[in-house]
Amino acid sequence: MGLETRAGYGGTGPGAITPDGCAVELYARLPVGDEPDVIAAAVPGGAHILELGSGVGRMTHPLLDRGFTVTAVDESADMLERVRGARTVRCPIEELDLGETFDVVMLASFLVHAGDVEVRRGLLRTCARHVRPDGCVLIQREGEDYHTNLPRERVDPSGFTLRMLSADPVGDGVDSVRAEYVFPDAVWTQTFLARPLSREQFEEALAEAGLRVDAYLTEDRVWVRAVPAGPGSLSGGRGADARP
Repeated sequence: MGLETRAGYGGTGPGAITPDGCAVELYARLPVGDEPDVIAAAVPGGAHILELGSGVGRMTHPLLDRGFTVTAVDESADMLERVRGARTVRCPIEELDLGETFDVVMLASFLVHAGDVEVRRGLLRTCARHVRPDGCVLIQREGEDYHTNLPRERVDPSGFTLRMLSADPVGDGVDSVRAEYVFPDAVWTQTFLARPLSREQFEEALAEAGLRVDAYLTEDRVWVRAVPAGPGSLSGGRGADARP
């Protein structure tokens, strides 16, 4: 999932770690949560989904189980080796150009908050050029207190603890965020650059790429359905909070 300048990135812990600090074994252990249900409720049944930044297939596999066809894209060969049952493409997201379009393009894992503005623009341009005119783009945003409610800790029912330790400003509106994942038998850390985006800044970034918000899908506005801004896109008011 490596996306931008490596300064400010890093990871520690057992097993292979990608250039942007993502530990392959960690992501293979993390549970999926309710994300596949949110996605399934927001898109047509049986849709072909282009999943950008798929990692080890944490969401890919539940989506396949729900009857979707998935093309999984990631920069890391170590990550893609864990993906089963989906077409896989190894490529940096911002450089991807498959020459085809999809019912749904998905940009999860808060990737839209890339610290480098040009990287973010590249990500959203990739979304826009791969979505059908009548399709949609699903984007996962950071929560409103992601950078401020720190330090915080969450004990997952599956048996690990996630500690969000700090978000230190590094200039130009970007924070260096440090997270720690504590399992009974292993500990991983990850440090990454992230740019907070208000709702208005987020919608402006979409507009720059030729997209608009069709609906905020969750109460916290973390999951968003966007559509091409031109004619032929899905119905729904800009910035609507309606559920699908």
